Amino acid sequence: MTRALVFDLDGVLLDSEQVWNEAKEELVRERGGRWRDDAPRRMMGMSSPEWAAYLRDELGVPLETDAISDDVVRRLERIYRAELPLIDGAVEAVKRLAGVVPLGLASSSNREIIELFLELSGLGPCFAAVISSEEVARGKPAPDVYLEVLRRIGADPAGSVGVEDSENGIRAAKAAGMRVLALPNPHYPPGPDALAEADDVLDSLDELTVERALG
Repeated sequence: MTRALVFDLDGVLLDSEQVWNEAKEELVRERGGRWRDDAPRRMMGMSSPEWAAYLRDELGVPLETDAISDDVVRRLERIYRAELPLIDGAVEAVKRLAGVVPLGLASSSNREIIELFLELSGLGPCFAAVISSEEVARGKPAPDVYLEVLRRIGADPAGSVGVEDSENGIRAAKAAGMRVLALPNPHYPPGPDALAEADDVLDSLDELTVERALG
């Protein structure tokens, strides 16, 4: 079977985890909810239905989950259209690998945000399959989003590679049976136990060479 390389989006190609959390915190506070310091880490890897329910049920936002998700997406869209927060080397890394191995994108972002990233970055044609975790049954750390990307590409998990920044992301790719390259998120670094599950650790996307990625 085909092998594939699958990127996470937030924290790997976009420096955006803190942007998402700022948007969510603004909504919680504007609607009279109770923001918690541990909320960003609790929500990492959640699909949009999952984090919207968390904002409603745990943080007290008095809206339906669809309205919560739509509100946060609108805030992100404004920020991204003003300036897309690409991580240094992201475009170069994707283009470097796109001609060598089929690429996938397995993201916890909403589909609208993923499509906006692909449009603004110009990287859409580089990816053979793009999946949001809102399109599968479970968000990360469950492997569902990775398995669906690999299914659509027709790739063997055992021969494929995931690139992840977070604790839940590393565990999701590992649970899918993939080799995992960790690019630790500087804002919300994975714990040592999760990082130990990665097969290799990168300091930057400049290190994501064909040789390092595919072994």
